[in-house]
Amino acid sequence: MPSCLRWGFVAFALAASAMPATAQPGPPEGFRALFDGKDLEGWWGLGTEDPREVFAVPPDELALRQARSQADIHQHWRVEDGVLVNDGEGLYLTTGEQFGDFELRLEYATVAGADSGVYLRGVPQVQIWDTTKAGGKWDIGADKGSGGLWNNSPGAPGKDPLELADKPFGEWNSLRVVMVGERVSVWLNGHHVVDHARLENYFDRALPIPRTGPIELQTHGGQIRWRNIFIREIPPDEANATLASHGGDGFERVFDGVDFNGWAGPTDEYEVSSGALRCKPGQGGTIYTEREYSDFAVRFQFRLPPGGNNGLAIRYPGEGDTAYVGMCELQVLDSEDPRYAKLDPRQYHGSVYGQVAAQRGYLRQPGEWNFQEVTVVGPRITVELNGTRILDADTSKVTEFMYEAEKFAGRHRTRGHFGFAGHNDPVEFKDVRIRDLGP
Repeated sequence: MPSCLRWGFVAFALAASAMPATAQPGPPEGFRALFDGKDLEGWWGLGTEDPREVFAVPPDELALRQARSQADIHQHWRVEDGVLVNDGEGLYLTTGEQFGDFELRLEYATVAGADSGVYLRGVPQVQIWDTTKAGGKWDIGADKGSGGLWNNSPGAPGKDPLELADKPFGEWNSLRVVMVGERVSVWLNGHHVVDHARLENYFDRALPIPRTGPIELQTHGGQIRWRNIFIREIPPDEANATLASHGGDGFERVFDGVDFNGWAGPTDEYEVSSGALRCKPGQGGTIYTEREYSDFAVRFQFRLPPGGNNGLAIRYPGEGDTAYVGMCELQVLDSEDPRYAKLDPRQYHGSVYGQVAAQRGYLRQPGEWNFQEVTVVGPRITVELNGTRILDADTSKVTEFMYEAEKFAGRHRTRGHFGFAGHNDPVEFKDVRIRDLGP
């Protein structure tokens, strides 16, 4: 699935004054403009609404809603000298396009008492507000500055910016946002104020945020001006490199990309190609690290062929079917292939096989490399796929199984090997690294 989706959109235009030559410079290399400095072509109006519900309607219904929002946009938004101006009221200006992984750059200028922000994939928000005591919001964090993910839970990483970097009223602030999966980094006026924090789903914190969604410019409480709004979509290889560059301390390489040194099991059923470990077509079985682990985190990249099927052996005893004799098998599967349309939800990618279902819709297209991190602490397993948490489960609390509970005899194991459970398909793995979290 591409990182940018275009929905049916009703075009519209607003009268705009001529743009000075210096008001809207060309976008930086690799970027494109979301606002051309002339009119609001490509934008519509939306409030604070769950994007999953907004975009679940048929395309013609969505197009009608976009068209109807223009009256409100005309009333509260205008273009002056190449700058977007909002009067502090009305619907939020929303892109007609949806974005996945991206880098967003823009500039804004605000006034005393204003409260604003940038919604990412339709989810609030990178906060913008009056940071002075006179603004009256120090009790909810305004004294800490703009740029934070204010709608995250209290105490969560990213909720408060790492430093106050706002410029005085009347001056232009520069905002840079990098979003990979649900991981967000923010720079305000060149200061790194949010570092790779998860953006929580304001509408349902038990769910990850959508894989794609619009950019919204939120305004209320006072005038805000916007200019130089540029975006760059981040390709998969860059996204994987970004994810690998954060939080990697303590991870040790367990596959050297050359041979199976340090691995046991039916290694002759696998091969090494271009630095990747690959199950041979029509073969399989579970290969595993010679070393055992209790609590651990593992990072790796994997690539699926169409319909590809494999699995992660968690606390594997060294023989038998890891789904039943190990703590579990975590599915590695091209879940969207039509042949798997009727599987039990606990069989799709990232799921604890037969026990706990993972969230779907975050895999890349077959043939593209995915980045995944799995953390196992006691009975708890979390899975983060391409920067989005798709599973967070305490397996000791599972009471309903795909088969009888006795079949999953190994689910209470506290120690074992890590491995790959091949199922006849040439699924590939590389950059496999483990951090031992045990005593």
